[in-house]
Amino acid sequence: MSRPARLVASLDAPSPVTGFESAPSLVSGPGARFLVQRDDTHLIVRELAGWEPASTIRFPAPWPPGFGSWAVSPDAGLAVFAGRHALSAVDRSGRVRWELRHPCWAGCAGHPDASAYVDDRDHRYSGSGSAAFAADGKVVWAHVPGPSADGDPRGDDGGEEWLVLDAADGTVLARTGTGTVAAGSVHVPHPDPGQMGLTIGEGQDGSPLRWGRWDGRELTVDTFGGEDRVLLAVSPSGDRLLTVTHDQDTLAVHRTADGSVTAALDADAIPPHPAAAAEDDGDDEARAFFDYEGGFVDEDTVVAGTVESDEESGPGRHWLADPASPRPPDRIAYPVEVSGPPRALGDGNWYTASAAGSALLVWTL
Repeated sequence: MSRPARLVASLDAPSPVTGFESAPSLVSGPGARFLVQRDDTHLIVRELAGWEPASTIRFPAPWPPGFGSWAVSPDAGLAVFAGRHALSAVDRSGRVRWELRHPCWAGCAGHPDASAYVDDRDHRYSGSGSAAFAADGKVVWAHVPGPSADGDPRGDDGGEEWLVLDAADGTVLARTGTGTVAAGSVHVPHPDPGQMGLTIGEGQDGSPLRWGRWDGRELTVDTFGGEDRVLLAVSPSGDRLLTVTHDQDTLAVHRTADGSVTAALDADAIPPHPAAAAEDDGDDEARAFFDYEGGFVDEDTVVAGTVESDEESGPGRHWLADPASPRPPDRIAYPVEVSGPPRALGDGNWYTASAAGSALLVWTL
């Protein structure tokens, strides 16, 4: 059956959307919410009062879009850019507060600034890492090639590292090897400032999952057996994790405490796209599979998409489900056309891009 969605807010992108790299997103901090967008020269952070635009902060970017990712502190006082050669932290005034250089993701000997590599194909399409702030904004977690240039000899094998850094000055507080060869990575924050998730994409080779705990003295990392699971989200309470298998066949809910699976939803529960089903000749191309996006609308309800598997047949579909329930997922019915996957906010709302991609649409049931 379908579940009708109600539009809560429509938020225009601060800058023109010219592609995936300039797509806006919503980021939540303690008691705050921000509309964030990367343009050619800045990271634009628009504070929201309720759902109304308030002040706008522009963090000068140290390199062009397409050469790294970014993270914003919970109070929007600091932005960290994770690039090909370094982590760079920029404050509201535009000043670089600290920088941590590391080996190049593209394997080069190093460049003094971005102008030396922006036209290099190897740099644009190299592997990459990511960074995220802990929930209280006091530390930054970062996935980088090792060793970083802070005088620590560990990691000399050239492998990748997971770092915990002091957000104030960039001091490396803890580090560990990830044992991965990344095409890319994404951090998934937890409400507890001492916990963080990291999902690492290795292309067709898999998607290792890492779960870190930092007690102020020691960093410990669990894998939860997740060498082939993409970590998508943490529930509002922090007690549950949502993953999808690398082959996109199964969504699963895990206990954060030990990674055990408490509920799972197989993609076979999703009917083929109506247009594909009408033309199905018995092969597997009509079969739906989950996107590498999804999250908790609330503690028990997850939202997920089958946009990628639907794209050959028609508009992508979004689904609401309680994976612990025997009831099949409900398709979400929107009053207007949307694009891309759904992204959950954990407060009963989720958002999508508008059909043209120039605005974010916030929804509830």
